[in-house]
Amino acid sequence: MSDLAVEIGELLLRNPVIAASGTFGFGEEYGQVYDPSQLGAVCTKGLTLMPRAGNPPPRIWETPCGMLNSIGLQNPGIDVFLNDILPAMKQEGITVIANLWAEKPDQYETAASLLASSAVDAIELNLSCPNMSRGGLLGDDPTSTANVVKLARKACNKPLWVKLPPSARVDVGRAAQAEGADAISAVNTFRAMAIEIETGAPAFANVVGGLSGPAIKPIALRIIYELSSNLQIPVIGIGGISSWRDVVEFIMAGAYAVEIGTYNFVDPLAGPKIISELEQYMKDKKIEKWEEIRGCAQR
Repeated sequence: MSDLAVEIGELLLRNPVIAASGTFGFGEEYGQVYDPSQLGAVCTKGLTLMPRAGNPPPRIWETPCGMLNSIGLQNPGIDVFLNDILPAMKQEGITVIANLWAEKPDQYETAASLLASSAVDAIELNLSCPNMSRGGLLGDDPTSTANVVKLARKACNKPLWVKLPPSARVDVGRAAQAEGADAISAVNTFRAMAIEIETGAPAFANVVGGLSGPAIKPIALRIIYELSSNLQIPVIGIGGISSWRDVVEFIMAGAYAVEIGTYNFVDPLAGPKIISELEQYMKDKKIEKWEEIRGCAQR
């Protein structure tokens, strides 16, 4: 009997398929299509201490094999999330990973303390938002990363994941691990841009957006391979995943789970379809647990 479940530190997920932050809202819209509790977990929209209106439109720009986004972390703020949104998510049986963004290290500490006694199952420290003019880019530096993780860990006993930028350096991962991170998630979108040729101006008011989709998958896969080879904590793979085969590749590279983002826009049923296909793959290959193939590409 195949078991899709994965353990990421103390957190047990029913399967390795997670909805990536910023691509799934809080699950309410997708809940009209299928039951989000089928997923291993849902990463919330990036949460900030205060509400954010986000960047001006346009915010999405299609590219070959992917898309650019410049959302700007639009969200209702942590208080509204805790009081109004989280209870509804937990009532639906969703495993909730709260994605957290801040401009300064001490703000991460404050936000983590607010989430400490909540019903969230884990916190994903977003140290890598590509379309903000300041803050949130601390994941490029091991010292800054270590400082944020140390502060968040002091404020909160929840499982802490650290979301790294496309640089996703091993020394940064080690710094996060040393300060008590329970997992590393990688990678966030790549800084990129588009130009509207009718006007000759950048497509986004913010100029730079984040590139995601199948175009970045081979790069993300390489990064997961390198991180998994050098860290002792679980790594969650993100980047261009659009099929069960992609998920298997990331697991073989060493990932414990994956986050699916852009493909949710292509197929709103992506999550449950991929989970069903992974289950069939395990049955066909007579795989009982993911440990049988996890990291096999490193051997």
